[in-house]
Amino acid sequence: QSLLCHLLSSSKWESNEAETSTFISTLGYTSADYYCHLVKNMVFSLVTELRGNQLNGLTIQERVSASHVNAVSLFCLPLITLPDLTPLLETLLLYHGGTSKEILSSEFLEAVNEAFLKKKISLPESAVFSLWLRHLPSLEKATLYLLDQLVSMQLNSLEEVACVIKDSLLPQAASHPAIFSIVNEIFKNALLETDGSPEVMNIIQVFTQLFFQARQNENKQHKFPLKAYFPCHHQPLVTALLRRPFELPTTHWSQHLKHISDMLKALVEDTNINSLADLFEIWFLVACFGEWLDIAAEELLKAAVEPDALLWLLAFYYCPQNENQQRTQTMVEAQAVYNHLMMVFSSAVLSVKDLEAAVHSVTDIEKCRNQHLIVHILTNFLLFSSAGRMVAQAFIYHITEATDTSKEVCSLLMRTVHRINRNREEDQKTVKLLNEILQKLTLKL
Repeated sequence: QSLLCHLLSSSKWESNEAETSTFISTLGYTSADYYCHLVKNMVFSLVTELRGNQLNGLTIQERVSASHVNAVSLFCLPLITLPDLTPLLETLLLYHGGTSKEILSSEFLEAVNEAFLKKKISLPESAVFSLWLRHLPSLEKATLYLLDQLVSMQLNSLEEVACVIKDSLLPQAASHPAIFSIVNEIFKNALLETDGSPEVMNIIQVFTQLFFQARQNENKQHKFPLKAYFPCHHQPLVTALLRRPFELPTTHWSQHLKHISDMLKALVEDTNINSLADLFEIWFLVACFGEWLDIAAEELLKAAVEPDALLWLLAFYYCPQNENQQRTQTMVEAQAVYNHLMMVFSSAVLSVKDLEAAVHSVTDIEKCRNQHLIVHILTNFLLFSSAGRMVAQAFIYHITEATDTSKEVCSLLMRTVHRINRNREEDQKTVKLLNEILQKLTLKL
């Protein structure tokens, strides 16, 4: 019966539907069964033809013509979401046919990408990566789709953000430098267009973490050198930023941050930056590894090294330009606040009123030029000092209202929880406190 069905599919009877239907029913098949088998046979036949053509090293005359492969891709358009077609989609996406020109129709590539993004089809990673490498509009659409998805979903933790990003396959695909470069460029533009949105910055930082994790898990034989991803950047700085905190003892964090700060300062101040674009590129590189910036704010409390290097690193992040001595002024303000906080937090007992008076005695935080930097340092002092924790909830709530920095502080708290969980730090009391403050602040947004 199966053999006869197969013969019918390629016989002249196929053109006479009435006779075919009668014959099929005589064999004991329904029409639906017959056409289901027909599709499977066609898919199997085309997959065999294309894969055999790739593997057997046929001559140019024997190869499947580009026009035929293009026609097959067009034939797939109305059937893309049919599960039986998946092997053919995979074969087509991985097929190149020895020519530099794209042989698959753009309509096919766009339709496959759309179906994949909307979870209507499932494809192997290799096929998806090939799709994005051979069709730039699909990669751009996938990246924008991910950003839109993450911003609209209003996720409550960076663990949830990481799950959505990982599920998109973009961090894994970015192991190819060409894909990484495009995705990175889209992220830069998204950050500029949203005026440095903390949500977008968190997405970029989590993506960077997942990308390097995927790269580290890759087979050494297929791994690209680090310079392929950051060809124009100072390689020792890239290497230092790449070190994950849990790879170093916590006692070495301050020294590592001083090393990063010294290299960055030499790049920015001791060499000629040709343009604002160059400065932005350096700033964006540092921002992608924001985990180290958050740790710098925490390490200030421990005073394990001279605070100047850590303060300069934070001042650069919040004020990369030094036009009209802006960064220099920021540094002066940050040092004054830091010195005063060290004195205030040495007290065993701390009240919200005392802390408020202490902060205002140094700077008018509501009018401060770099209130985001001051709030960042102050929040970390509250969270990571024994005296500060007692008033952390009340004062953080007060300071975010006074400075309209609820979004920024929420982002900082989410990053801190994420880092403690990722680095497997035994600090569950801090996590509990952070989640309580987060819950309260989220209601304000």
